[in-house]
Amino acid sequence: MSTDTPTPAPAESAAERYLAVQRSDEFVGLRRALRSFVFPMTVTFFLWYALYVILSAYARDFMGTKLFGSNINVALIFGLLQFVSTFLIAWLYSRYADRKLDPTADRIRAEIGEVTHEHGPRG
Repeated sequence: MSTDTPTPAPAESAAERYLAVQRSDEFVGLRRALRSFVFPMTVTFFLWYALYVILSAYARDFMGTKLFGSNINVALIFGLLQFVSTFLIAWLYSRYADRKLDPTADRIRAEIGEVTHEHGPRG
């Protein structure tokens, strides 16, 4: 048993390795795949939310239309659908990441030697 501690690799080599990964086609593809989901979904959600806000401000009669009973109107349904759409987007992203993003990210992580077990990078 030795008391010598191994000398860590120079910081430049790790930094160079990360820069090489960042420039790799696989990493560029990963970023493209992420953006191809996130940007359209973000725009869609903001437009949906803006529709809700604009209708609430300028179409009060429509939003006040009673649908069920005396307290359930269009505005309440739209408001509840905001929560539903948020959870739907999170679920869709989770499925998309499992299929398209995680396998590539795991390969990249393995290439740079940071995966110690199947649950991710060292902590």
